[in-house]
Amino acid sequence: MEVYIIRHGQSTNNALMDDQTHRVKDPALTDVGQRQAQLVADYLHAQPNLVSMVRHKIDERDHEAFPQTITHVYSSAMHRAMQTARPIAAAFNLRVEVWPDLHEFGGIFLEEDGVVTGYGGMTRAQILAEFPDYILPDSITEAGWYDVNKKYEHFSESMARAIRVADTLRRRAQNENHADDQIVLVAHGGFIDILIKAFLHALPSDRFFLWHNNTAISRIDITKQGIVMLRYMNRISHLTPDMLT
Repeated sequence: MEVYIIRHGQSTNNALMDDQTHRVKDPALTDVGQRQAQLVADYLHAQPNLVSMVRHKIDERDHEAFPQTITHVYSSAMHRAMQTARPIAAAFNLRVEVWPDLHEFGGIFLEEDGVVTGYGGMTRAQILAEFPDYILPDSITEAGWYDVNKKYEHFSESMARAIRVADTLRRRAQNENHADDQIVLVAHGGFIDILIKAFLHALPSDRFFLWHNNTAISRIDITKQGIVMLRYMNRISHLTPDMLT
């Protein structure tokens, strides 16, 4: 199994840099973020299918005969991630499957004068109005998908989610029917840091952070025996210097 972990494109909150006074609870992509999403989709679609090439012992020069084949595109339920996933899924004629566990650590919240308020995120109707072909789990309702009572999600809960996602994919890779899946996960910088550490059984630390630029790609392969291999991390070759955020 190949897992391509992609951070969302630049959001309006990202563009604020150090000025967080105009931060919103569930930001959309900026114009730059929209372009980044299309660039990463085009890049993925243009790559050769290395799994097929190796299996058929094909020379690298003949890669046009073996185009990349993504089998599933999963996205967090946060607005910026769902927007980023759209051109990727379109490039491979797939429907985006929303996986709430991929959301950013901390959840949906705003803090003002030391008071943290939790929000439910986009409701089922709101998501389907903007993304009518997306596949949603039953857990996304008209109350949204995030438990507002959590307010700011504790870091230990974020770690538990990451372990759950990594374990789900590891078990899936050992299933004969899914061993050759090529999966895209569209998630968030903080959660991707935790998720890769969960895959590698590395202890989380606030002194050691795996940085990802907007729409950067990291690839993890999982064998049928459950062995995890980190192929590369924070690949940004699809971005021109002016698109790097």
